[in-house]
Amino acid sequence: MKKIYIFLFCIILASLTGCAQNEAQGSSQMDYETTKKMFVDLLKTDEGKKAIKEVLSDKEIQQEILIDQEVVKQTIEQQLLSEKGQKFWQTLFKDPKFSVAFAKSMRKEHEKLMKDLIKDPQYQAEVMKIMQNPQMAQKLLGLVDTQPVRKEMKKVMLETFENPIVQAQIQEMLKKVAHDEIDQSISKKEKEASGGGQQEQEQSNAQ
Repeated sequence: MKKIYIFLFCIILASLTGCAQNEAQGSSQMDYETTKKMFVDLLKTDEGKKAIKEVLSDKEIQQEILIDQEVVKQTIEQQLLSEKGQKFWQTLFKDPKFSVAFAKSMRKEHEKLMKDLIKDPQYQAEVMKIMQNPQMAQKLLGLVDTQPVRKEMKKVMLETFENPIVQAQIQEMLKKVAHDEIDQSISKKEKEASGGGQQEQEQSNAQ
């Protein structure tokens, strides 16, 4: 562990050295980008990766992290719910690059959340209320009519039909429809035959 702490100490020392050099050159502020790049480069090295792994595998460090998790969670929640926090995130999400990156990073979580919500009766009821709103229905119809949405719907449908389970279900449905049609046809012919025989018998009795 001594080697690890020595390595981390070297990183901190390098950072302080960078700050001292900037001050010596008359710089009033630390060169943030240079220092950040230096840290990133150091952490990308094999020694840096090994140091982080060994530090995180230390039981004392793990215990401290577990203890601090609740404090960190509460602090983050307080910051997010504060007025400054809300303004910060609103400004951040106005950046298209950040919005796209955030959406991609949370895609799996969003998918799981949506699947769970769809199964929730209360959520289903709320969605139905929204769908019954004439203005919302009109907007949805307008959205569906756009080329990107049509393209996406087509893609989803093709992927669905390529699913072996769906294909098996469709085959079963087609078989059932075919059997029903055959049964109806046979039943109709039997009725016609029965009706014809009855008419002949009535005519014979009349004679």
